[in-house]
Amino acid sequence: MAALVLDNSALGAGAASRPGSRAETHAGVIGGLDPAGDAAIMLRVAAGDESSFNYLVEKYHRSMIHFLFRMVRNQAVAEELAQEVFLRVYRSRESYRAEAKFTTWLYRIATNLAVNYARDTRHERGAQTLYLDAADEETGTTPDVADDEPTVEQRLMRDERMAAIRMHVMALPERQRMAVLMHKYQGMDYRQIGEVLRLSESATKSLLFRAYQTLRDKLKDFV
Repeated sequence: MAALVLDNSALGAGAASRPGSRAETHAGVIGGLDPAGDAAIMLRVAAGDESSFNYLVEKYHRSMIHFLFRMVRNQAVAEELAQEVFLRVYRSRESYRAEAKFTTWLYRIATNLAVNYARDTRHERGAQTLYLDAADEETGTTPDVADDEPTVEQRLMRDERMAAIRMHVMALPERQRMAVLMHKYQGMDYRQIGEVLRLSESATKSLLFRAYQTLRDKLKDFV
């Protein structure tokens, strides 16, 4: 995969800063949307406001890299895919519609790219692992997948438990794995995850229930 660089000059974008309100200029397009919200800002991108695009890149670039890293488990690939996500956002700017949240649209693009990458490189990854139980880079906290955090007495089992979690998360069906990542690490609710995966809210709840039940069953010896 060729390296991609977020080059503002190549995109025709100016300096990144919070965009000023151009809702007055495009009032007919933005309608009743909050002019400071992501959807209204993206509509300004569609109308030609390059600073609004830079603002969205700056706002979501870091979290997008973290999200993709947990899927592909390779920092360089995650950064490259994140750049591709925003390039696709920019290229699709004129077709953007604000019916769904901007983040739903953004994470759908990212999820599709990550899934395609995983399928295309499956034979290369071999024993590649996913550290679902690793501490979050920003908060330093570790998510609870099976049950509460290990007590002091359970810490000797931690390495074995982490290895088991990595193995069983990687063994989840593709949609379940994506849903768990979005739910646990991006804080997305059932409706948002369902919109990304094109599922109803009830189907998303069922998907996550099955995923977590599988993990609990597989990890019952480690709780």
